Amino acid sequence: MRVKLFIFLLSLSLSSEAEWFFYSTTSMTTNVELEFWLENKADAISLSRQVFEEFERIDASMSRHKPNSALSKLNKRAADVPVSVSSELFNVLAKSKEVSWLSGGSFDMTFASVGYLYDFRHSLQPGHKELAQRVAMVDYRHVILDDVAKTVSYKKQGIVVDLGGIAKGYAVDLGIALLKKHGVKSARLSAGGDMRLLGDKQGKPWIVGIKHPRIPDKQKVALPLDNIAISTSGDYERFFIDEKGERIHHILSPKTGRPVNGIQSVSVIGPEAIMTDGLSTALFVLGVEKGIALIDTFEYFDVVMIDADGKVHFSNGLLAAK
Repeated sequence: MRVKLFIFLLSLSLSSEAEWFFYSTTSMTTNVELEFWLENKADAISLSRQVFEEFERIDASMSRHKPNSALSKLNKRAADVPVSVSSELFNVLAKSKEVSWLSGGSFDMTFASVGYLYDFRHSLQPGHKELAQRVAMVDYRHVILDDVAKTVSYKKQGIVVDLGGIAKGYAVDLGIALLKKHGVKSARLSAGGDMRLLGDKQGKPWIVGIKHPRIPDKQKVALPLDNIAISTSGDYERFFIDEKGERIHHILSPKTGRPVNGIQSVSVIGPEAIMTDGLSTALFVLGVEKGIALIDTFEYFDVVMIDADGKVHFSNGLLAAK
């Protein structure tokens, strides 16, 4: 009995020392936040550094804007010869193609072939002629992956692959995997619009707010979630208003090369952030009717969509849970 009592008191002592730790940094051009429950502050600091280092490592490899990244080198050479890439980069490219195929091309990693013509800092957009010349380059099927040789090639000159629509989700998944490996049971890791939750919040669900697309610092929807990923794509993230009063934002239709109309925000919920990241863009392009119809065919995935009028739409799985 004394032994059992000692063990019980020891466990209470250890539990009482545990606390929530919060860390943040900037990586992959966005704010990264990490919150988790752990017993030891020194371990928490070390673990947070390891998680953030993963983001930096992925960014160094998969950023289109870093001239020495593996992706930049791929974009320079793949139209001329098949290029050998790491298994990690190959797998992320393969996942991108999978999301593209599942969405009928609504998500397309080659969108940068026309996307680079937009300058959101200086409120610049391409003309009709320039747009027409470049939009033909946007087609994920022009990217050829050799599963055996682990090489990548492009069918046409001028193709530019950008993994910005899926790499942050991948980095979030890696961060959560690292936390789990070190025994963390409860955590929240977010990078911009991509978030993954590990476990619950000490017996209660995490309350995740979906931003109001038109009113800063206000939430449109609040969801109780645990042990799941959620990614949001919105027309308020990078945009400018042109001389005609139109909102020119960064989510482009692969077919037209123009910003998508009819949607303000899409939040996809699912098991992995790499998938929710890509699917949130795909469903934004598809629109409410087609987007919900698609997500309802996937097991373990749901969506919240806010249309141009501010009306909120839920997938069947969320409607059933309400």
